[in-house]
Amino acid sequence: MNETALTRNQMVMMTIGLGLGTFLVSLDFAIANVSIPNISGDLAASSTQGTWAITSFAAANAVALPLTGWLAKRFGEVRLFVGSAILFTLASLFCGMSTNLPSLIIWRIVQGLVSGPMLPLSQAILLHHFPERLKGMAMAVVSMTVTLAPLTGPIIGGMITDNWSWPWIFYINIPLGILCALLVWFSLRNHETERVSLPIDRIGLLLLVIGVVFLQVLVDKGRELDWLNSAVIVAMAVVVVVVVTYLIIWELGDEHPVIDIRLFADRNFFIGTMATSLTWAGLFASMVMFPLWLQTRMGYTATWAGVTTASFGIFIMILTPFVGRFLAQMNLKYLLTVSFFLFWLGLLQSSLVNVQATPWELAWPRMIMGAGLGLFFVPLLTIALSNIPQRRMASATGMFYFTRTLAGSVGASIGITAWERREIFHHARLAETISEADVVNHGVNGAGVIAQQGSIGHGLTEFAIWQQSSLLGMNDIFYMISFLIPPLLIMVWFARPPFVAGGGK
Repeated sequence: MNETALTRNQMVMMTIGLGLGTFLVSLDFAIANVSIPNISGDLAASSTQGTWAITSFAAANAVALPLTGWLAKRFGEVRLFVGSAILFTLASLFCGMSTNLPSLIIWRIVQGLVSGPMLPLSQAILLHHFPERLKGMAMAVVSMTVTLAPLTGPIIGGMITDNWSWPWIFYINIPLGILCALLVWFSLRNHETERVSLPIDRIGLLLLVIGVVFLQVLVDKGRELDWLNSAVIVAMAVVVVVVVTYLIIWELGDEHPVIDIRLFADRNFFIGTMATSLTWAGLFASMVMFPLWLQTRMGYTATWAGVTTASFGIFIMILTPFVGRFLAQMNLKYLLTVSFFLFWLGLLQSSLVNVQATPWELAWPRMIMGAGLGLFFVPLLTIALSNIPQRRMASATGMFYFTRTLAGSVGASIGITAWERREIFHHARLAETISEADVVNHGVNGAGVIAQQGSIGHGLTEFAIWQQSSLLGMNDIFYMISFLIPPLLIMVWFARPPFVAGGGK
């Protein structure tokens, strides 16, 4: 990379452009969540099928992330980022123009593939150009834009869906994507990295694509085909195990691996990446499940579902810059202990809500979760990258976000499946407690109180049972996710200081 220092104006343009790029990519993970019922209805699909528009983007994004290091060396970091931003903008246009679910899924896959390098590249470029004393702020810039998207995404998505139509959740990417590409190009066009023509690991890439695609289809279709009772699912599971095993063996022996698995030999990288990814799996599951429940069972509009869902982002927006500013003066292990405790507490409180809860009663447990997350991403990313030298930074950040994104995609699919199963379980249990006389003579409302006499009693009772069983199923999922937190916290305490991102030699 041209080592001439950036001017003040170039630093500002670069930071805004890179931050905008990471924000757009992260936004597209969250903005569609509250629009799933509308997208499904408009494209003649079920709500479950509609979630494929989310998981397909995440899976495709995950496939592209490990390629960041090779692509950056082949084309240069600046050219790659700008090209990715332009292609992401075009894919967003075609997503909005989709007239059926298969075409939307195809363009979401394209959108995920071309946007894959943007997140890790923004991290690598900022760490390279920011001075040592401000590297904590560089981490905060990316972490804040990544975590701010869950705050604004559901709100923006809900308001657009209610007041215009769902295609506009993709059309808004077009002017912002163009602005992002222009800012980064004009600030960094004379600071391109050295281009090196390296061979591509074709076998590793093929194995990666097969493994991720089969894994995502397996978790998406498993609930429809009854999991291991289906020969198709069993066959796909065998393919995933064989392919992933061979991929690991192959990549460890390849001189230019598409996935640099050796990075996980570093203790801090392993701990930071795994703690982030497993937490993100639970968080992403809740981000898909919660607004879907609000709209399909509680009668919320897309806007109000977005506002309630996004409440956890308030403290993220407040705390993330603070953590970035004072990162060097903090003991990250103590900070992460507080973070994990707040996240765990928020999950437990979320598992105790009932169908009579007001929007505020639904929102404040998520705000507690958000307070934990605001203290979470910057420290864990810093720990993960603390021993990584600059020459491997693009590969390391690509692997970090690959693992996190794939975990989120799989977590969302498993979460929805588990929610549906717990909903069916609770429906059967609740139905057993209501006698035929109660149904015919009275009917029951969502709170279990006598509501109305007459022939509509069956309909009222069935709605009340499904509403209650859906809530109980979701509460079960939040409770189960909370069990992830204590082991992850223990693992974090095995990280080895010092913790300075990009401090490896």
